[in-house]
Amino acid sequence: MLLGHYRHNIDAKGRIIIPNKFRDDLGESFIVTRGLDNSLFVYPLNEWLVLEEKIRQLPLSTGRDLQRFFFSNAEEVTPDSQGRILIPSNLRKYAELKKEAVIIGVSSRVEIWSKENWDKNSENLSNEAVLNAMTEIGF
Repeated sequence: MLLGHYRHNIDAKGRIIIPNKFRDDLGESFIVTRGLDNSLFVYPLNEWLVLEEKIRQLPLSTGRDLQRFFFSNAEEVTPDSQGRILIPSNLRKYAELKKEAVIIGVSSRVEIWSKENWDKNSENLSNEAVLNAMTEIGF
């Protein structure tokens, strides 16, 4: 299970260190794609295949936007010997990644955020919103 919160810098070449704890669960290679709220989603290959199948089963009339959003921006990456991955420039631009990044584990995937976007998103996450979501799932 992918859990935790880490801060790392992006180097001049667009590389970022994926924490060792996450690399163990993500595997030798994994998928990076656009996520929600200007973040990047990082999936282990087995989780990516589950997501891919769910999206492919949607009728084209309703699934095409999801297909375009996730698949056209997806890249399979393999960490180097230092645990760094190269984030493609189109994904860095989408996520507004410049220097500081926040890498979080959210159960079955990892998310990569710019520090600024993470801070803004965290500030907007209200106790009421969390309470409502917990009520929806009967927690």
